[in-house]
Amino acid sequence: MRLDDVGYVHANGHRALAGISLDIARGERVAVIGPSGAGKTTLVRVLGTSLRPSEGRIEIDGGDPWTLGASGLRRLRSRIGVVHQNAPIPPRLRVVTAVLAGRLGAWSTWKGLASLLVPSDAEGAREALARLDLGDRVFDRCDRLSGGQLQRVGIARVLYQRPDLILADEPVSALDPTLADQSVGALVEASETTGATLVASLHAVDLALKWFPRTIGMKTGAVVFDRPTAAVTRAMLHELYATEGRVLPEQGVEPNADTRVGNVLALKRPGCQ
Repeated sequence: MRLDDVGYVHANGHRALAGISLDIARGERVAVIGPSGAGKTTLVRVLGTSLRPSEGRIEIDGGDPWTLGASGLRRLRSRIGVVHQNAPIPPRLRVVTAVLAGRLGAWSTWKGLASLLVPSDAEGAREALARLDLGDRVFDRCDRLSGGQLQRVGIARVLYQRPDLILADEPVSALDPTLADQSVGALVEASETTGATLVASLHAVDLALKWFPRTIGMKTGAVVFDRPTAAVTRAMLHELYATEGRVLPEQGVEPNADTRVGNVLALKRPGCQ
């Protein structure tokens, strides 16, 4: 993927992105961090072609997706798996159906409709859910799950989909630290196994620095730094989160005087150094 001087302005006039230029190679794993309102979610939506840039140019696989016809854009989107902060799953849907929906873009219309009645690959859905400790909930209705469990169902759907590009927007915000770490690890493992590109917007700095070899810091719609994780320094994180004081957001930790930059940097995954 390539973004060349990309900007995005909402209908109300608010500028969410300004002058974003990035190159992301096939198979890369990239974390996007920054304070609230930095533009992380908008960037993920632009990468996923759910938002068209107001300015600049985006390329995916060497071409501008917005020059494709409707069918071409659908085919491209079928190769992109998106994990939302609030999974858009109908409450009456069964978990197995929600997970199998990850393959709808690759199935015929008839196969997709038939799977609503009789799940076409219940065992495959169970295997994806088991990687997130939800294998025993495969036939439950989604309205019987907690918010955190629904987030994991959304992740399982992308694991089952096996897309070329995984985009995750605050995918573990409702999970406790152990489950959050496990879930991000499952996305990273999927990327490593299949060669999929993984871009994740994360509120928790510790997860970003532990699991991702490359970290992009954003503030007020612009890229502040784009570095190998090993090169992310205390000074850079201090500057990025200056509006939030010396406290950095960590998974499952309430902000307090002991949540310091040095503690977060100590959690870097060996493979990301």
